[in-house]
Amino acid sequence: MENLPQFDKEILLDIVRKRMPFGKYKGTIIADLPISYLEWFMRKGGFPENKLGSWMATTYEIKSNGLQEIIYKLKQIVPQDNKPYS
Repeated sequence: MENLPQFDKEILLDIVRKRMPFGKYKGTIIADLPISYLEWFMRKGGFPENKLGSWMATTYEIKSNGLQEIIYKLKQIVPQDNKPYS
């Protein structure tokens, strides 16, 4: 069996609840950010060194490894937060 990445439970919950606080995708749930946007961040020097960066990096890892099913299942059971990044 291949080694799957290990994800922090709190970060997984946050990526399906929290919203992007700025930029082109302001207001978008972090887990719904397009992979192309996350790749753009990577090319421009990486993700921010804060919670938002951790959320974006986790979303990038999930999507780039074809594990979107994680996001889909979490979104079915976790209520979304209407507030932006906090």
